[in-house]
Amino acid sequence: MDLKLINDSGKPAATVAASDSLFGREYNEALIHQLVTAYQANARSGNRAQKGRADINKSHKKPWAQKGTGRARAGQANSPLWRGGGKIFPSSPDENFSQKVNRKMFRAGIASILSQLVREDRLSVVDQIALDTPKTKLLAQKIKALGLSGTILVVVDALHDNVHLSSRNLQGVLVLETREVDPVSLVRFDHVLLTRASVTQFEEILA
Repeated sequence: MDLKLINDSGKPAATVAASDSLFGREYNEALIHQLVTAYQANARSGNRAQKGRADINKSHKKPWAQKGTGRARAGQANSPLWRGGGKIFPSSPDENFSQKVNRKMFRAGIASILSQLVREDRLSVVDQIALDTPKTKLLAQKIKALGLSGTILVVVDALHDNVHLSSRNLQGVLVLETREVDPVSLVRFDHVLLTRASVTQFEEILA
């Protein structure tokens, strides 16, 4: 299939030959959901902790007599039924939230996302993204000239210092190398801008 190549003014200038298996795959919502969920789960540090009954620093003395007070019987103040008591099933700090996604599923999921971006006209290709000096204003003007609106993910084959420094303070714009692209970034940005070289790299990585 062919992807449209836009010039510096955002107008179609030519086409770029691309792989049908990468940019023309059918939309697989279940696979994309599993991919995004696994990526977010694997990003969790798993360091949360809650206190059980043994971790609560309260007296172990019986609060009142078992019978004769008219109140419900109680054994210890660290009971989970009491305010300030321990949790029944506390979360441990070494909890593992990781989910496994094999390589074939990951490649198929990324290809399905890229294909859907093409169908929704949210993916564009430019020849290259280059700046002479590291200035945020220059990169903002270049993106504005392309006619792109909303949040934008820029994918380049190699991240040069001028582009990297210019994009750090630009709200709603993220610049990544091809090897750093993740499914969450592809899904959450309104528009994805690829360079011609990054299209080739995608085909090599996800082949």
